[in-house]
Amino acid sequence: MIRTSNSFSVLRATAAIAGLAVLLWSLGLSSFHFVNAANVTTISDTLSDSAPAVVSNHTITFTTPTGVAAGEDIVITFPAGFTGIGSLVAADLDLLNGATDEDLIDGAASAANWNVTAAGQVITITSGTDTIPGATTVTIEIGTNATFPGAGTNQITNPATGSYQVEITVGSGNDTGAMNLAIVDNVTVNASVDTLFTFTVTGVASAQTVNGTTTGGATTATNIPFGALDANTASTAAQDLSVTTNAANGFVVTVTANGQLNSTTGADIDGFRNGNFDTTSVQWESPASTLGSEETYGHWGITSDDATLTAGAATDL
Repeated sequence: MIRTSNSFSVLRATAAIAGLAVLLWSLGLSSFHFVNAANVTTISDTLSDSAPAVVSNHTITFTTPTGVAAGEDIVITFPAGFTGIGSLVAADLDLLNGATDEDLIDGAASAANWNVTAAGQVITITSGTDTIPGATTVTIEIGTNATFPGAGTNQITNPATGSYQVEITVGSGNDTGAMNLAIVDNVTVNASVDTLFTFTVTGVASAQTVNGTTTGGATTATNIPFGALDANTASTAAQDLSVTTNAANGFVVTVTANGQLNSTTGADIDGFRNGNFDTTSVQWESPASTLGSEETYGHWGITSDDATLTAGAATDL
């Protein structure tokens, strides 16, 4: 009997609901609609600087399942601690509707323009007649990273270190989301690189071209044997000087000699030109052969294929 009574109660309730539905339909009244809120997806906020108490740009990206109808809002709410939000103007924000940059203005939203208001911890972007379709990825840039149609100048100042939640409400409130931002201390990275400097001297074989002149004999790393010299004939020998270094300011190679080319009898061959040791690069020329001036009967010098040369010896050896 109890089961029968319960069955009658359920049937009567079902009949009453069906009767109410028929009555509403016959009267032409609208049927009921249930609105379900949805979460925005793939939501993120990338900061240009996550250090505490510094100004930072924000790049907020999310996908709205429902979209934004004409006259509706996108509301971004920052938690306490973030400052400078009230100083933001339309030029400090970019709104990308998919791949399309929208026009943001500070006045009332109209036509295809979107109005920006910022006060306290809240930024509100309101549509005029424009819309954002459902399933659209939206990007909002805040700070000096905003470039359309002009460059942003104001930024948001970070709070102290910690974790903070930024909330997003899209459209009529159907789509909502939140994301956590971590404000962390700067990390100092230290490294050192040992100085590297390698200098090598190698010999050069005969019949090699050095600055347009052919070498007459082979050399080693420690010996330059000119051999027997012929009067009125220049003789050339060469060595390769090689430097490997990571020095930031480069290097200088200096070649010095501890004396002239001397014979066992005391005769010598003086430095180029005619014993004067030119301090600037000069094309090779034969000795002057001036009677009574022993330094003009022969001379020797150094040539280099380096593009940059410093001053040579200023005095005789």
